[in-house]
This record gives sequence, structure tokens and C-alpha cells, in this order.
Amino acid sequence: MLIREADMKDVTDAVKADLDERTRRGVQEYGVTLGDAGLTEREILQHAYEEALDLAQYLKTRLLALE
Repeated sequence: MLIREADMKDVTDAVKADLDERTRRGVQEYGVTLGDAGLTEREILQHAYEEALDLAQYLKTRLLALE
């Protein structure tokens, strides 16, 4: 399946909007942006790892549903 350049722009714009919304929600919940949160390198990596685990579970759930 080929993706047209116009479609890629739509996808990129949608991802940018999602990132902006995620930042807004983060500031609303925590009062700071991720860059200003004062997390250590280890804490950032731990958070990212936990998010990756969540993603893996979501993906596996959908893959199993397709079997």
C-alpha cells in the first residue's frame, strides 16, 4: 500500500496535535513540562520503559484478537 505525500502530511499534523495535547495535559496534571520536571536520566528511562511495556500489551491484545 503506497501512502501519498498529502496523506503523510495529514498523519504528521495529527501526531503533532497529539503531542501538543499530551504536553498540555501533562502541564495541567503536573504543573511543568517533561523537560522542566527535574527527572534524572534513570527516571526518564524508567518512565519510557514502562510506557513501552504498556504499548506492548496494547499491541499484543490486538494481535491476539486477530487470530
